[in-house]
Amino acid sequence: MARNDQMKFGFVLHGVGTNWSDWRHPDVKIDASTDFAFYKHQARQAEAGLFDFLFVSDSISISDKSSPHDLNRFEPITLLSALAAVTDHVGLVGTLTVSYSEPFNVARQFASLDQISGGRAGWNVVTSWLDGTAENFGQATLPPHDVRYKIADEYLDVVEGLWDSWEEGAIVGDKAAGKFIDPDRLHTLNHQGEFFKVKGPLNIKRTPQGHPVIFQAGASEDGKNFSSRRADAIFCNPNTLEAAVAYYADVKGRASGFGRQATDIKILPSFRPIIGRTDEDAEAKYQLLQSLVSIDSALKLLGRSVNDHDFSVYDLDAPFPVEATLNAGAGGHQSNTLRIVKTAQDENLTLRQMALRHATPRGNFVGGPEKIADAMDAWFQAYGADGFNFFESMPGQLALFIELVVPILQARGLYRRAYDASTFRGLLGLSEPANRYTKARKAPRAVETA
Repeated sequence: MARNDQMKFGFVLHGVGTNWSDWRHPDVKIDASTDFAFYKHQARQAEAGLFDFLFVSDSISISDKSSPHDLNRFEPITLLSALAAVTDHVGLVGTLTVSYSEPFNVARQFASLDQISGGRAGWNVVTSWLDGTAENFGQATLPPHDVRYKIADEYLDVVEGLWDSWEEGAIVGDKAAGKFIDPDRLHTLNHQGEFFKVKGPLNIKRTPQGHPVIFQAGASEDGKNFSSRRADAIFCNPNTLEAAVAYYADVKGRASGFGRQATDIKILPSFRPIIGRTDEDAEAKYQLLQSLVSIDSALKLLGRSVNDHDFSVYDLDAPFPVEATLNAGAGGHQSNTLRIVKTAQDENLTLRQMALRHATPRGNFVGGPEKIADAMDAWFQAYGADGFNFFESMPGQLALFIELVVPILQARGLYRRAYDASTFRGLLGLSEPANRYTKARKAPRAVETA
């Protein structure tokens, strides 16, 4: 049975490219990652294409294994605040780590972005996973993986509590009486937990959509539990349709176990298409991308995904170093490490083969417009995705998607024909969270009996 909802789409603002060799494409602007005019053009293009949101990732430490984009980039909230002024409908999602920030400041930043944009803010909640990051903040090492998620859970409790500081009607603005606020509708949080002690209240009123939309990308066991319990939308990176369907069922099932409805969460796999006007045109573009990748850059990309591990010390044409990879990635991004090891083992790949595969993943989305639309439709109908998070594989792919693929999806009823909501939550079909204090105020009181 065909689904009766529509796909949701994000577009990733990624400057000179997502991979380590993308910047070598002849049409890439070398300074794109710090060129606001470039981002403004992409943002307006995505909005004209009726995308649900723009997404800005982040990295707060760099090394010799960092991608060119991460070496020289804007801070997400600053960029998104500027883009709020030059767009009208599209959501604005930024990554910010709970490992090296404070809940009060973050609650204030995203509430400000939501007010500036008229209710279009989203926060991608992450826990930092590269050891080098700790040293930028006066620490020797990261907390253990499970502790990082405990911190994130309490951190989100604090931020959401601060977002509820102001009830509707708290600002009275009675000039004659000299009464600016109703103190009964402004609340002090007084949070005291295992990791944080935060008084509040927040010094900005409740946002147009209640709370900014919460994104997460958990793929480990701790991550999937956190995402399925706390997130409104989830990024993931399955390699195949089968893996996507399994992940979708797993996370939605966990959400049900936490008392949530399946529709409370949108699952959005990474989407890095190579679109041509014909299948042959797309294949030629893929071959061009492959030609830009050196084995040195492929090894750096692989290492960055495994806690900055140095893969150059191994024999390129020997079997992939499974044990060394598992050991190196134990304290970092565990899902990345496990996915790499599984692929190498399943296909009996050498280190060289695995590095090049990782650098230029082919996936299901290489082809002409009908082939791309068919693949997306298959993922959607099989419940492997509620939509996609679009990474531009090379310049011009966003424009081709909007020109050639979107009309096909619209004809199938899978893609909107106009913006139909005033807030980001509305675009995603998500309800506005009730203010906890208003909810308590309206709750029926128990009748005392003698």
